[in-house]
Amino acid sequence: MKNSLLAFVVLTLGACTTVPPTNVHQPMTVRPEPRPVAQVANGAIFQAGGSRPLFEDRRARFMGDTITVRIKENPSATKNASNNLSRSGSQSASVKAFTGMPVSGLDGLSMDMSSKTESKGSGQAASRATFTGDLTVTVIDVLPNGNLLVSGEKQIAIGNEQEFIRISGVVNPSFVDFTNTVDSSKIADARIEYKSSGQIAEGQVMGWLARFFLSVLPF
Repeated sequence: MKNSLLAFVVLTLGACTTVPPTNVHQPMTVRPEPRPVAQVANGAIFQAGGSRPLFEDRRARFMGDTITVRIKENPSATKNASNNLSRSGSQSASVKAFTGMPVSGLDGLSMDMSSKTESKGSGQAASRATFTGDLTVTVIDVLPNGNLLVSGEKQIAIGNEQEFIRISGVVNPSFVDFTNTVDSSKIADARIEYKSSGQIAEGQVMGWLARFFLSVLPF
């Protein structure tokens, strides 16, 4: 019994420091591919094995290279909706005469009915968020058309709290500027996350028992 209780406490405390799950492309980083061995120096000034093209820059183009992503996200959305429904109707019926019938007392009976339905509604929703910052990511794959699949993560620990910034996506090398930087708005299939782990983050989450009753109770 004591061992079971101790294991439960350890698992409970460990859950507070678990790394939040992610949806970005994996892995976060890779090792560069081996480069061809440079040729032995032959005494000349120009060495073919170790030369670089005259106009080649330092932009990322191989697996293992890094690119700085300039995050500038300002998504906003607004929605307005309204409806107006109206319907009305009326009916009338009357009995004039029952000749030769024992129900003559119903002569002159009339009945009127009317109904009216009206419905009006309106709604409005708005959302706005801002996320800015810089994050250096690693090229984890080079696609056949030359585009770069990048992924990266930054962890920041403040006391017992940990912040995780993650980003991944596909970068067109032509969008990378001379400083080896690209804007997040120019990344295809971008996945950008900002998550935290710790006591403050756990305090913002509803307890599992409350979530259980919230999901099963009909009211």
